[in-house]
Amino acid sequence: MALSRSVRRTPRLLALATAVASAATIAAAPGASPGAPGVGDPYFPKLGNGGFDALHYDLGVSYDPDSGLLEGRTTIKAKATGNLSRFDLDLQKLRVESVKVNGRKAAFARSGDELTVTPTARLRKGERFTVSVAYAGIPKPLSGPIIFGSDYGWMKTKDGVFVACEPNAASTWFPSSDHPSDKATYDIRIDAPKGLTGISNGRLVGSHEKGGRSYFHWRETKPMATYLATATVGKFDVRTGTTPGGTPIYVATDPTLPTGKVDVYGITAAATDYWSKVFGPYPFEETGAIVDDMPQAGFSLEVQSKPVYSAVRNETTIVHELAHQWFGDSVSVKQWQHIWLNEGFASYAQWLWDEHKGTKSAHDAFREAYKEIPAGDDFWKVKIADPKRDTMFHGAVYERGAMTLQVLRERIGDKAFFTLLPAWTAAHRYGNAETSQFIALAEKISGQELDDLFDTWLNTDSRPALPGK
Repeated sequence: MALSRSVRRTPRLLALATAVASAATIAAAPGASPGAPGVGDPYFPKLGNGGFDALHYDLGVSYDPDSGLLEGRTTIKAKATGNLSRFDLDLQKLRVESVKVNGRKAAFARSGDELTVTPTARLRKGERFTVSVAYAGIPKPLSGPIIFGSDYGWMKTKDGVFVACEPNAASTWFPSSDHPSDKATYDIRIDAPKGLTGISNGRLVGSHEKGGRSYFHWRETKPMATYLATATVGKFDVRTGTTPGGTPIYVATDPTLPTGKVDVYGITAAATDYWSKVFGPYPFEETGAIVDDMPQAGFSLEVQSKPVYSAVRNETTIVHELAHQWFGDSVSVKQWQHIWLNEGFASYAQWLWDEHKGTKSAHDAFREAYKEIPAGDDFWKVKIADPKRDTMFHGAVYERGAMTLQVLRERIGDKAFFTLLPAWTAAHRYGNAETSQFIALAEKISGQELDDLFDTWLNTDSRPALPGK
């Protein structure tokens, strides 16, 4: 049986109905559309995500080295760059247990390495929001031709894990907008078995032990690309202090590694201070190093604030990775094709270091390197302004990049060149940049037209003529 009656709306009920309708209109975010599944980088089209700007990551990771199990909770503070009906995060393989947006349970779906999140209330352009993801699984390293044929990412060691993620492996251990164009600040909390140390970016703001576990809370207050984040765990001897120039320093070394004659702490301190004079003020709150025993990783990485080394590396490697704190970390690439702005500059820093030490001038280092590589070598076929995805870390990107800078130095002179380097790091501090911007700044500071120089050294697939002495 149904009762029929008429309803008379009082002014109060009308006001309430209007308010509800208004709220519904706001929630609907007229014109809302899905965020793009990637930022459109030609090398990694699905990396990063459109529709929002990541502002801050709060990462909580609990790791069991025996089983390899990672349990994590990531909360991202972000700002919508458009009216969003849904958005994507990058996350590879790991199992998602729950997703919340602004504290409310959200629907989610997986497709390959994309995690698509649909909030209960759509997001308006300019709105700040949080997304929290609880997840678990056994992270696997990536492999392939990109990193010299080496595995990279989340790599198990004898006593923990070595985490080095360039260019696309951050999303193997936390959900993110995994592209250097979307930088953010970080809190990283690591939970590991008692007796192990968890090391990450920035400064250690707290640590304690409880219930057979050790807890570490790290904070990186300067914007950071996802691939530069780490959560390395293991047994380490830790030495802290300050460089002679006053920068806090934290160096952790696997106690099983023979250090030989390499003073990682001393070289790190000296190089940080010297580069601060040449490249501009040190851009982060702490410098340092994480030296682990990871023989399967044939590389080191410029992890922000404390590079990671897979063994005790030589002085040349250390000064290279520390130069990256300016070129790659503070000033990051807009797209991966501009990788020479990272690797060419850090490789040139090795020549500058030898010049500083009085062992060899950059002029001589350049000419020796040039003459050692025959004109017909494949080295010269790589156009380093756009080296392509699978050869983005080709030796030419490093060494021909360094050659380009020496040719530039000899063209514009030392005064303009050493004005240019700190001007570049200041102009794009904590941001992103591309090759055309460097060329424009070099021309502005030198007062010269330089298109011919950069076209010859960055864009040709043959051996350029050696410039005159």
